[in-house]
Amino acid sequence: MGEVHDRVRANRGADSGSRVIRELPAWKSPRAWCILLAVWIVALAIDLSTKSEAFSRVADNPVVLEPRDEVADPSYRIPWHGGVRAISPDLLDFHLVINHGAVFGIGQNARGVFIGFTLVAVVAGLFIFGWWTRARSTWAHIAIGLILAGGVGNLYDRVVYGAVRDFLYMFPRRNLPFNLHWPGGSTDIFPWVFNVADMLLLAGMALLILLSRREDRRPETVPQQDSGESNQVAGSQSDGE
Repeated sequence: MGEVHDRVRANRGADSGSRVIRELPAWKSPRAWCILLAVWIVALAIDLSTKSEAFSRVADNPVVLEPRDEVADPSYRIPWHGGVRAISPDLLDFHLVINHGAVFGIGQNARGVFIGFTLVAVVAGLFIFGWWTRARSTWAHIAIGLILAGGVGNLYDRVVYGAVRDFLYMFPRRNLPFNLHWPGGSTDIFPWVFNVADMLLLAGMALLILLSRREDRRPETVPQQDSGESNQVAGSQSDGE
């Protein structure tokens, strides 16, 4: 009977240890930090490198955004260029645009507000990662890494250049049906020009929403392991008697 008790205690210790690992906050997990930083760094590098390549190659001559005060002026415009057809037929063009607003051109001419908001968002993202996610919440850490990379990518542009570099133009030369138009008057199906950072932000937020909905739908289960072990001990005691 003593051996049975030893096995039960060992199993309880192992199960308790596995529960502790699962419930460990992310900020205490080196693995969680590695995932977050790897996604953040790689995604940010992709965003900044694609912006640099686009502004070096899309126009006939490289577009140099200097000085910053001139670029930050809302009246500043990229010199006219024809753009590059990236995916045909009329699915994606590369077209250089300077954006003084947020994602897809929302909220023009509020550079200081967006810089402050992005800094707060980065701090909030790190707080959510560290204290609201667990060590094994891998997909949540990937999503947060994408959001942080997108936010910092556009923050870098606002600080260094005074505006955000955009170059992705979807569905060019395609108009809305039935003579419809957007509030600004554009008849394009998708009139906004965006960049990789915008895609990272939207992908990260969409992934977090999906994970949240999945958690909400997951049924709560009450562990039965302790009662089973108790029965096992009780049965062993009766056998010994």
